[in-house]
Amino acid sequence: MEDVAREAGVSGQTVSRVVNARGYVGAATRERVETAMQRLGYRPNSAARALRSGRFRTIGVVMFSFSSYGNQRTLDAIAVRAAELGYALTLIPVASSARETVAGAFRRLEEHAVDGIIIVIEAHQLDEADIEIPDALPVVFVDSNRSTEHPFVDTDQAQGARLATEHLLDLGHATVWHVAGPAKSYSAERRREAWQSTLESRGLVAPEAIEGDWSAASGYDAGRRLASIEGVTAVFAANDQMAIGVLRAFREAGLDVPGDVSVVGFDGLPDAAQLWPPLTTVQQHPERVGALAVDALLAELEGEERVQTPLVGTELVVRASTAGPRTS
Repeated sequence: MEDVAREAGVSGQTVSRVVNARGYVGAATRERVETAMQRLGYRPNSAARALRSGRFRTIGVVMFSFSSYGNQRTLDAIAVRAAELGYALTLIPVASSARETVAGAFRRLEEHAVDGIIIVIEAHQLDEADIEIPDALPVVFVDSNRSTEHPFVDTDQAQGARLATEHLLDLGHATVWHVAGPAKSYSAERRREAWQSTLESRGLVAPEAIEGDWSAASGYDAGRRLASIEGVTAVFAANDQMAIGVLRAFREAGLDVPGDVSVVGFDGLPDAAQLWPPLTTVQQHPERVGALAVDALLAELEGEERVQTPLVGTELVVRASTAGPRTS
């Protein structure tokens, strides 16, 4: 830094302000310092800066699955938002929510010297595994139970499921069948509960939900079962992947969508518009969830008063997979 200061003809304090982005430095002076840094090949020593500031400017992310669309988009948003704020990511994927697996991920992150952790593992998986969350580091959950003592950020799952169910009922269908996500998923649980309560609010008894595992294959199996049940005219699948499987099963069974049966998904996959018929779906916004998770974590780091982040809303995108029931 002394070499840069001499090269640029400024004080060491001015160089420090440019390097650490703190304090005011005029545009011309900043450009002169940056030019000197480039000419001398100077790179700030991140380890030394961490010792001085007490910050490593690194966020740890523990993630259970990369296979879901929502998790992929959420991780991408976390990375983008962290980079905007000058933070790097250390990602630890875990193959299961077993106690030792997740505890090992926490230990590795502490060894990597991160400032805080974002956990993209559903909280009730952690509850079942009896995991101890590190006390020494700020933690934020993504897709978590409201009862967690840590900050959490999530999509408004219940709102999205209500939109899907109400859409089908408002089209005139007598009831709505549901292909649910796995029982151990809070997202699936909230979507299932909202579907059921929406039917009950209309004075209807909810049919038995058919459980899948988020995959198109499980949606296909559910669709085959539904195709064999007389009177099924409307189906809400808890994600777009399972809805894709349902569409295939109905086509194989000779059922027209939406002439014989209407189908709604949940997620807002970009390719949902390219299916035949184009899929009506609930659009969620994992990019907002990821960015808010980073902001919530940095607020914890700064010791700001905790304000619960509101649930991120959804929108219903109506396409050609839904219509009113046949009149004859």
